[in-house]
Amino acid sequence: MGKAEKTRQFIIEKAAPIFNKKGVAGTSISDILKVTRLAKGGVYGNFSSKEEIVMEVFDYIAEEEKLNLRQVTATANTSAGKFEALFEYYTRFPAEQKIAGGCPMLNFGVEADDTNPGLKKKVSELVLYYQSRIAKMVQYGKEHGEFKKDWDERKFAIRMFTMLEGAILVSSVLGHNKQMLVVLEALREEIRHHSL
Repeated sequence: MGKAEKTRQFIIEKAAPIFNKKGVAGTSISDILKVTRLAKGGVYGNFSSKEEIVMEVFDYIAEEEKLNLRQVTATANTSAGKFEALFEYYTRFPAEQKIAGGCPMLNFGVEADDTNPGLKKKVSELVLYYQSRIAKMVQYGKEHGEFKKDWDERKFAIRMFTMLEGAILVSSVLGHNKQMLVVLEALREEIRHHSL
């Protein structure tokens, strides 16, 4: 990686938690200058606009989130074990989150919904990625005799993802995870219902 690429990556990594916490509209170039300690020319010499930084930051956060999901589930050998590892992670969310600021799909998605079609597309792709990972975990469990064959993995993936995102939002607003714990128990119960 050359000097220019390293500087771009440095800017992206430093700006990511700021955008995730303050949002696109709430983050100014001066926030980025402050956290990177670069001059304006140092930022604009690497990016043509704040919009370009936002898009690169979201790509970076998305890849970090995907990596984190894989790491959380990597220690388990069964689908049921992978689900339990995820549930344990969400019990502690956002304490173990790699990029501070809460769920990027919620943070960027709400803001991009009406204002930024390009960013909305990227958030949509990340949502679908998470849902597909959940569906694949169910499918793997069905193929390996853990779960009943008639369990609809696509519907469960949508339900699980939506319930978790809602619980993240409510937990964040209320400042505790009581709702998250209720959601996790409901998901565990559904998995037990479909287990062999």
